[in-house]
Amino acid sequence: MKKIAYVGMSADLVHPGHINIIKEASKLGEVYIGLLTDKAIASYKRVPFMSWDQRAEVIGSLELVSKVVPQDTLDYVPNLKRYKPDYVVHGDDWRNGVQSKIRSSVIDTVKEWNGKLVEIPYTENISSTQLHNSLLEIGTSPDTRLRRLRKLLNAKPLIRFLDLHNALSGLIIENTKIQLENELKEFDGMWASSLTDSTSKGKPDTEAVDTSARINTLNEIIEVTTKPIIYDGDTGGKPEHFQFTVKTLERLGVSAIIIEDKKGLKKNSLFGNEVKQTQESIEEFCHKIKVGKSAQQSEEFMIIARLESLILGKGIDHAIERANAFIDAGADGIMIHSRQETPKEIFEFCKKYNSFPNRKPLVAVPSSYSQTYEKELEDNGVNIVIYANQLLRAAYPAMINTAKSILQHSRARESEEFLISISDILNLIPGTR
Repeated sequence: MKKIAYVGMSADLVHPGHINIIKEASKLGEVYIGLLTDKAIASYKRVPFMSWDQRAEVIGSLELVSKVVPQDTLDYVPNLKRYKPDYVVHGDDWRNGVQSKIRSSVIDTVKEWNGKLVEIPYTENISSTQLHNSLLEIGTSPDTRLRRLRKLLNAKPLIRFLDLHNALSGLIIENTKIQLENELKEFDGMWASSLTDSTSKGKPDTEAVDTSARINTLNEIIEVTTKPIIYDGDTGGKPEHFQFTVKTLERLGVSAIIIEDKKGLKKNSLFGNEVKQTQESIEEFCHKIKVGKSAQQSEEFMIIARLESLILGKGIDHAIERANAFIDAGADGIMIHSRQETPKEIFEFCKKYNSFPNRKPLVAVPSSYSQTYEKELEDNGVNIVIYANQLLRAAYPAMINTAKSILQHSRARESEEFLISISDILNLIPGTR
């Protein structure tokens, strides 16, 4: 019986390093590719460009590959115990860092049947990460960006979005990441907030900035970024106007729009009943959702209904009734909002919402209950967390303090310790050098 050489890989962007490992593995036996699923990849780095089926088709067409099997976790052990390969073949670049513990478990596991780990010298000057960064410099198409949100929702239990108000804030979201022990953490996408957009323009958050002006801002952001965008659509306006907003956003490559079930002059939700705010009737809002859904051209675009019931003190059951009706009308997701300082009522809503037979992705915005950890939201069934205004709120105090410092000292020297260097900010802008 021919021996088995097991190779685990993502194979999203196949390069000479992958081919070299497969060639070396083929000298040892039949090559089984343990192709990581989207969820397995997303557990430690970015979601792959291609689906598992597409990647399996590419890697399975290689002559030296005998079999392609899904590897559902970053951990090799479940597949190793299933296939009991004689060899596990991997590049020698995993001895340190995130994958070092996985390497140790591989060695211990294959010993059970006298298997062996074979490590191939790392192919220098090329990697999937380098290729990914090169693709980011090229950019992305509207269709690819639009589809990204649904792909993320299928691959990750919780995805995080951060507010933007101009192209520079978009670049910050695009490029900011940190390496933790077992994963690379970054923002999955951008929240095109009406609050931050209007505030950055010096106008009130009352839909005073019209759709055309906001689309101009979006165009500037889209030119220099690649991550998916969720658009804050406020009330959505009249149904007859909403359908054109949907068409425009879809054409640009925006992944989703969130509209709130209020009518009249829009007031910021965190004012609650301190100002006059009126919810639209269920029938009227369902009609608006249906008009928007009939206007879209792609199945990938999402219309998410934002519930203001808790904001206006109408209770959990009121919110649940609306969520059910809006999903039946075609909403692709629900956003539940609260102005309470704890997530108690949000989690109560989640418990009831999670029992829906036709449940759709759930969005939460922990602005008032900011002490809540992402894991708590995830455990309660939240699929998307939006940090809705933190970048803007961080930027303006810094600018005010800098302005005061210059006035106080009659020079800029004292403010330098709070400022990013000119070279660092220029390096953030593609094509500067």
